[in-house]
Order: sequence, then C-alpha cells, then structure tokens
Amino acid sequence: MSYAWHDAAGNIGVMIIVGTYLALQLERIRSTTLTYSVLNAVGATLIAVSLLVDFNLSAFLIEVFWVAISLIGIQRWLRARRGPAAGRSGP
Repeated sequence: MSYAWHDAAGNIGVMIIVGTYLALQLERIRSTTLTYSVLNAVGATLIAVSLLVDFNLSAFLIEVFWVAISLIGIQRWLRARRGPAAGRSGP
C-alpha cells in the first residue's frame, strides 16, 4: 500500500476542517467570518478530490454538501460586506 497524492490531499482537507472546527469551539474564529467558510470549503474540496480517486459515495456526498453550505456562508459574508444599500436599485 502506497501513499499517493490523493491521500495527502484528503488528509490535508481533514486537518483543515478539524482545525477550523477546533478554532470555532475555542472561540478563536467566528462562524460568520469569511475565513471560516473558506477554510471549510477548501478542506471539503480536498477531501472530495481524494474521493474521486478512491470513490465512496456517502463520503463524497457529505463533502459536496459541506462545500455547498460553505459557499452559502461565503455568499452571505459578501452580501453583508456590501451593506444593505447594495441591493437597492432606486431611491
């Protein structure tokens, strides 16, 4: 059994997600920050990439949802950053 690039990618993804969750629990990061959502999206993407090589449907599905939910968090952060006036088209 050899250690391949996809194993490394998956393991790095796991470390990113677990590290991010630990930071959240230790109150070093807030769930509403861009950093939190980006780290979750990157970690889940790395795990999903590793699963494309050694496929497991259940694990792949959870990572797809993890990325999708993280993208919602990124979108909400971007929308909040623009402010309430950004969505208005008139006086």
